[in-house]
Amino acid sequence: METGIETRSDLNHREDIMKVEAYLSFEGRANEAIEHYRKAVGADVTLLMRFKEAPPEAQSCADSAEKIMHAALSIGESTVLVSDGQCSGKSAFQGISLSLTVKDEAEAERRYAALAEGGKALLPLHKPFFARSFGMVADRFGVQWMVIAPV
Repeated sequence: METGIETRSDLNHREDIMKVEAYLSFEGRANEAIEHYRKAVGADVTLLMRFKEAPPEAQSCADSAEKIMHAALSIGESTVLVSDGQCSGKSAFQGISLSLTVKDEAEAERRYAALAEGGKALLPLHKPFFARSFGMVADRFGVQWMVIAPV
């Protein structure tokens, strides 16, 4: 039956679809970040390219062969892209947060605690008027996360 409403399947096959995806540069700590996100939020690596796989002119820093040029992490229904960038050792994540929507309060507690390990609690999990649970944390890499279990 023709409803005039596009389904998710319809949208996946459109050529004009536009997406915004976060691209995080860990400046030499991407391997460590990937392992942390695998444990903390169940990230799956769907693509990983090291600098050694690129032509020499594409390598951005000395001793970068094993560093990550580009990786894609699947977290739930989202993709987060990561890299070692220029391998400066000085990543800075300011003015942006990743929002992690989870199914319930128990998962919010589990994910919040895992992200906070080695990081810093910015706003403890609590029950605000707009959600069953909400909190903010900066992980060990300085990436800020908002963890929310919606109403």
